[in-house]
Amino acid sequence: MTAAPSLMLYLAAPRGFCAGVDRAIRIVELALEKWGAPVYVRHEIVHNAHVVESLRARGAVFVEELDDCPDDRPVVFSAHGVPKAVPAEAARRNMLAVDATCPLVTKVHIEAARHHEQGRQIVMVGHAGHPETVGTMGQLPEGAALLVETPADVATLEVRDPERLAFVTQTTLSVDDTAEIVAALKARFPAIEGPHREDICYATTNRQAAVKAIAPRIDALVVIGAPNSSNSRRLVEVGRTAGCPYAQLAQNAGEIDWRALEGARSVGLTAGASAPEELVQAVVDAFRERYAVTVEIVETAVERVEFRVPRVLRDSAA
Repeated sequence: MTAAPSLMLYLAAPRGFCAGVDRAIRIVELALEKWGAPVYVRHEIVHNAHVVESLRARGAVFVEELDDCPDDRPVVFSAHGVPKAVPAEAARRNMLAVDATCPLVTKVHIEAARHHEQGRQIVMVGHAGHPETVGTMGQLPEGAALLVETPADVATLEVRDPERLAFVTQTTLSVDDTAEIVAALKARFPAIEGPHREDICYATTNRQAAVKAIAPRIDALVVIGAPNSSNSRRLVEVGRTAGCPYAQLAQNAGEIDWRALEGARSVGLTAGASAPEELVQAVVDAFRERYAVTVEIVETAVERVEFRVPRVLRDSAA
């Protein structure tokens, strides 16, 4: 019998669930406990199929628009945030609505609204079509915010008044890529105002920093996360940029491209902010089935952030 090849598996920390994701999932769970099934959820509560299927099995019904929800059942708004028109429509229909928007996304909404009220045109740094970007731009009247995705977009930006500008960013972007875009904005529009504290959330920053710490030491990186998860895709990009020769995104152990890892002697493993730890541990087990694995945890930060659930659900959480 041939001995299994040896493999050094570097486990990034922090990884996986952030406080905003944990809160959003808990909100759906508590809503099901309090009001029973079905509870409707506008958009995936977080971008992870495992989480969505688990909640669906308990009675959550995931829809894309409020039009797909009946008036007489609770509806939860996803962690990514929603345009202002959505809760307004829910109120018009007298629906029982619970907002699971991550508080750090809500912070960006408040910043954008404040700048708009003060007469500034908003530049949104984000990805077109991502629900968080749609939700943030939807806090403002149509056309009040301009979207940029790259430094090249900044070069062609047509603004109303270069002296009356402010920018906000999606919370799940690449820290380094966003710094380039912000630098381009400030170079072209020196008077532009930014957030008091950066909009990219602590969890995104920490997970990217952990990947940067292991990237120079590994032959390959595996990121556990959904293909529609912005922060997970950014981890793949960050790994490659930081010196890892190969990186792949997989939703679970069954999706890993094992052939692409042949010959690797050191592999990094992390997970996006909406991927549960049980998926990571299943991947570790899958590696152990194929290799003689030595695991080393590389911890670059300790997270102690917690967010409270909405008041309407707190009696359920007692």
